Amino acid sequence: MYDNVLDKIMKPKSIAVIGASTKEHTIGSDIMKRLQEYNFNGKIYPVNPKGGIIEGLQAYTSVLEIPGEVDLALIVVNAKFVLSTLDQCNEKGIKGICIITAGFKETGKEGAELEKELLNKIRSYGMRCVGPNCLGVVNTHPDIKMDACFAESLPERGNIGFVSQSGALGGGILNILKDLNLGFAQFISIGNQADVNAETAIEYWENDDDVKQILLYMESIQNPQNFRKLATRVTKKKPILALKAGRSAAGASAASSHTGSLAGADKAAAALLHQSGVIREFSLQNLFETAKVFANCPIPKGDRVAIITNSGGPGIMATDAVCEYGMQMAKIKDETKEKLRSFLPSAASVKNPIDMIASAPIEHYKETLKTVVADENVDMIIVIYLPFLGLKDIDVAKAVMEIKEEHPEKPIIGVFMTKNEFFTKLSDMNVNVPFFMYAEQAADGLNRLNQQRLWMEKEEGKIPVYDVDREKVKNIILKSINDGRDQLTTLESIDVLRAYGIRACKYGLATNIDEVVTLGNSIGYPVVMKMTSKTTSHKTDVGGVVVNIRSEEQLRNEYNALLKRLEEKGLLEGLEGVIIQEMVKGNREMVCGIATDPQYGPMMMFGLGGVFVEVMKDVTFRIAPLTDNDAIDMIKSVKAYKLLEGARGTKPADIEQIKETLLRLSQLVNDFKFIDELDINPLLISEKTGEGIAVDGRIKVRMNEAKEFFGCAAGVCSAV
Repeated sequence: MYDNVLDKIMKPKSIAVIGASTKEHTIGSDIMKRLQEYNFNGKIYPVNPKGGIIEGLQAYTSVLEIPGEVDLALIVVNAKFVLSTLDQCNEKGIKGICIITAGFKETGKEGAELEKELLNKIRSYGMRCVGPNCLGVVNTHPDIKMDACFAESLPERGNIGFVSQSGALGGGILNILKDLNLGFAQFISIGNQADVNAETAIEYWENDDDVKQILLYMESIQNPQNFRKLATRVTKKKPILALKAGRSAAGASAASSHTGSLAGADKAAAALLHQSGVIREFSLQNLFETAKVFANCPIPKGDRVAIITNSGGPGIMATDAVCEYGMQMAKIKDETKEKLRSFLPSAASVKNPIDMIASAPIEHYKETLKTVVADENVDMIIVIYLPFLGLKDIDVAKAVMEIKEEHPEKPIIGVFMTKNEFFTKLSDMNVNVPFFMYAEQAADGLNRLNQQRLWMEKEEGKIPVYDVDREKVKNIILKSINDGRDQLTTLESIDVLRAYGIRACKYGLATNIDEVVTLGNSIGYPVVMKMTSKTTSHKTDVGGVVVNIRSEEQLRNEYNALLKRLEEKGLLEGLEGVIIQEMVKGNREMVCGIATDPQYGPMMMFGLGGVFVEVMKDVTFRIAPLTDNDAIDMIKSVKAYKLLEGARGTKPADIEQIKETLLRLSQLVNDFKFIDELDINPLLISEKTGEGIAVDGRIKVRMNEAKEFFGCAAGVCSAV
């Protein structure tokens, strides 16, 4: 009995190749050959309308003729015959399907309709399906030995579960695994991912002990919310590395807000992967270098690195790289130093980096590594080799691997600055240590190990729920909708923020000169005057914001001047009035807000604000809803965090209050999912209290969704 229907695909006891062929260099022929060459442990049933013998096996004219049970059907027939083939598979009781055949949604509208029908059949028949338009599947476990794809090379055995959205890329990778010194446990080419996708594979491999790490090549993430839930859980158990293609600006938002203009599809993907604990790489080279490290190294207990070298220069460069990643150079214990001095020459340095000098024989490599591995102050080790005095690189590598075999508890990475032939020799060996040409590659690998350690040790974040005035926000937005406005006025926007407990300036609305003066006198000078209009959202363009008004007389003059400017520009009719605000003193201006990605949904933004927001672009994004961990991570990840900590005698910002502001905004957009854009710019840091105070606000909604939310009928909306 199978615990999971996917076992029928990935761990089958019998396979029907529907579309098997005797014609050389066809997919139906190559798949038959790969299954046999890799010594599949189960039964293989070729299916071809002509029958006969294919690759020495009896071929059946129909899957219904096969005498035994079939777990997996590999379908390589023409696209127009796939649906009828599925009907026969269902009649036969086959639940595992892998459709290699192309000609579906990748070809256009007709293909998309065909794929829709295909998926309906898959679901109605209780099947699981990989593909269509895919390379196939692989399982290298000795009990399975399945190479059910048509890549040219047979797969190498390893501990990686790999998902590729590109079949050709997956095939290319399978062909170079030996050169990469890597191997797969399982491989799934998801193709059009009509059914099985990356999330399916992540969940399937979550508790599979044969898969120690998961690699993803993705061009899209179908269900970001589900991906986040699954990946967040699985990355606490094993690393997930992702190469997400499509980083160009072509998918960037054309939104009008600061938040929207800085957002984009790739920022959303980056935020999602980060929040899920997924390690993102930006090239295949980096993806497989990191995979090599995880394949051969345990997760360290800390970030203290020791460097062993026979040359000072590379040792210093390695030290620089380690420190730049924020890891520590291990403080070697005095007992360890004494032992090193007992056999190393007097010219050697026993401080970290440990320089054995160029004359170091292989015995010094062995004894030094054994001694350093035993030091409890050391969590990770880099061993550097440069060719001197006839010492052979491969001999040193073997010695390092022997010691690693004896001490598997600590990560060891080799940096061998030698000829390429060395790495070719390694590809024919059973290595247990990752070897690189340059120290920076080793430091990068250790950083990834440490990144995974920190993620696994991190407590699970919580999404707090605050006591807010949701009804007030409903009514504010409802008024805007009934006015036919998708853009809230400044006053409405600030009222929404205050209803959700977000600290904003003391303010009031004035519609005439008497109210203006009364408000200014009650709030106390200096004050800020801001116009609020139903027709003009960018106030600064028309001189609609006046700061540092220090007296009643100045306030009167500025108000009258504003009315005159608006009248001259023909904008007076849309004026609701002016907002008189307290003037908060502070030189640190931050920005926070919400932008909506069409696929990933609402994204939260935080960073350096004011006039610098689109110039410096020191901002970070996270997918909503935020956890408390996400919020604090956002704050600390921007360069401007140094300003918030307090610089040159300034009062440190109230980080907890700023974190709460972000979490309250996240709750707001979760409660009102039709909010499209929201800007608080600036979120001014008070020099008096350190609070982040919303000085200005701007909110835009998606009109159709808002109307649906409020249950609009006959053009009139009422709160639900």
